[in-house]
Amino acid sequence: MKRVLFSLFLAAALAACAPSVAGPDEPISATPGGPVNPTAPPDDDLYAPQPGDAQLLRGNVYLDSAQLLVLESYPPQVRLALAGNLPDPCHQLRVQVAEPDAENRILVDVYSVADPSAVCIQMLQPFTVSVPLPVSGLAAGHYTVWVNGEKIGEFDV
Repeated sequence: MKRVLFSLFLAAALAACAPSVAGPDEPISATPGGPVNPTAPPDDDLYAPQPGDAQLLRGNVYLDSAQLLVLESYPPQVRLALAGNLPDPCHQLRVQVAEPDAENRILVDVYSVADPSAVCIQMLQPFTVSVPLPVSGLAAGHYTVWVNGEKIGEFDV
């Protein structure tokens, strides 16, 4: 009998501690999916060179793949999908996109920067990013994209 009473008391105590569930007729009190950090820069500028980069040590990246993605939209959008590894977790990825030259080549420099005084574990840090190429305002024509001296793809505007 004591076990039955103890079990009933335990079940009642656990039920009292459970959070209440909103019914289907009750309004939602908070909107999920709001901005986590509204002051953070947009993803498009995360990999652009930063003002303090001159004091950092410039390093290589190990690119496994680089693809040009031409999105079917108006106005046209072109993105550069990059995947590879940074030398270690202390390095930060940088992607510098130059304006098209006289031959309509868009040169992209992909590299890393790190604090030279930082002590870091020696292991590769994988990355996968999608970087927009600034195609709005380009003159109509045929353009080629080069990443670290290697031709990646072509597109027309």
